[in-house]
Amino acid sequence: DTKVVERGKCDGMYLTTTGVGVLRADAMLAPEHVRPGDKVLVSGTIGDHGVAIMLARGGLDLEAGVRSDTRSLWPVVHALLDACGPEAHCLRDATRGGVATVLNEIATAAEVGVLVAEDRIPVRAEVTGACEILGIDPLYVANEGKLVAFVAPEQADAALIALRAAPGGEQAAVIGEVRTEPPGMVLVETAFGGKRVMDQLVGDPLPRIC
Repeated sequence: DTKVVERGKCDGMYLTTTGVGVLRADAMLAPEHVRPGDKVLVSGTIGDHGVAIMLARGGLDLEAGVRSDTRSLWPVVHALLDACGPEAHCLRDATRGGVATVLNEIATAAEVGVLVAEDRIPVRAEVTGACEILGIDPLYVANEGKLVAFVAPEQADAALIALRAAPGGEQAAVIGEVRTEPPGMVLVETAFGGKRVMDQLVGDPLPRIC
């Protein structure tokens, strides 16, 4: 992993780690395997890391009590693959750009539509409150310990049970599904019954989070 830092901005300590492992023969994870009918899951509450960093760096007088979600994703990935095998079609960590960016990138790559239910997205009340004050959408806020998964519909219940049983996945949820239309677009079904487009993020509310 390579980080590019602006001149004069390298004012702290940077750690680099390398992971070594083996490929699982039953895991064929890629956007091109996503198909209409697939369910979309997140492994837990979103926006925790980005909001925690913004509050720490921004000097804002907010007592939100938000903590970073930085953790290894392997426990939830391992549990999901064991539960679903090849029926897990695509996984992506929702780091910079948040869940919204992941969904847009996969919808574009797979040429499918994605419909997300706003009231199913797990967000801590503290994160929601901080985002309202900061004027940002939690869906675009970075995470460091959460993933987005696309799984076959018949395996969605097993995937959810597996995620919730794994460390760090206790708040996992099914938040939407894949559709044929509109291709390359993500729609959010609001609490009022309407729909809005979840665009690709333009810019980044926090240029460097890790």
